[in-house]
Amino acid sequence: VQLQASGGGWVQPGGSLTLSCRTSGSTLLYYHIGWFRQAPGKEREAISCVSSADDSKHYVDSVKGRFTMSRDNTKNTVYLTMNSLRPEDTAVYFCATVGAMVGCQRPGYWGQGTLVTVSS
Repeated sequence: VQLQASGGGWVQPGGSLTLSCRTSGSTLLYYHIGWFRQAPGKEREAISCVSSADDSKHYVDSVKGRFTMSRDNTKNTVYLTMNSLRPEDTAVYFCATVGAMVGCQRPGYWGQGTLVTVSS
């Protein structure tokens, strides 16, 4: 199982960015996929995940209504569209397989991170 995150960059507050998580083989058929982030000086946190079974999604309160996950099984890719970005969204963003949709817990396989910087 391999995951590769991309799409990070610099954006002004209020702007938008879409991250991609390219996965290998049939990963999306068998694994829930989550997005995590780690801000400077803080612990890594789960922010959203999508179910392999029914495409249901879970978001933490801090991103609910602003971030949207989607998936394209034909491209083996999961996306995270981030709108209304805030300086506090600045972090390295990771995608990973997750074992539990509730709280997007039990990460397993990780991709490398992609840096998102929100500043004016």
